[in-house]
Amino acid sequence: MNICLEYQYRDAGNFKNWGEIVFSNPRSLAPEVVTQMAEEVLIDREFFVASSARVPDLHFPDWNPDLDHDWHKMVTFRSTDEAPNDPEQRTIEDFVASLRSA
Repeated sequence: MNICLEYQYRDAGNFKNWGEIVFSNPRSLAPEVVTQMAEEVLIDREFFVASSARVPDLHFPDWNPDLDHDWHKMVTFRSTDEAPNDPEQRTIEDFVASLRSA
């Protein structure tokens, strides 16, 4: 089973954009284990900057840098049969490592 990250961006007006990305999971880590690993390195255990983590940015086209921010929220990790779609072809462990260095 692969791992899907569901995440969101919420702008200053509280409008939300949702996204998901699927990573390979060669060691068959449970979503709960991945969540725990990620929470240890995320901002306040739930936020990250999409560009630093190298996942698609979910900002709205009318993004205002004076009002809006760069933080995206990790919503959940879940198991999936979907094929990996990470453009960098990372495993879920590689992705969590990228959160550490972001």
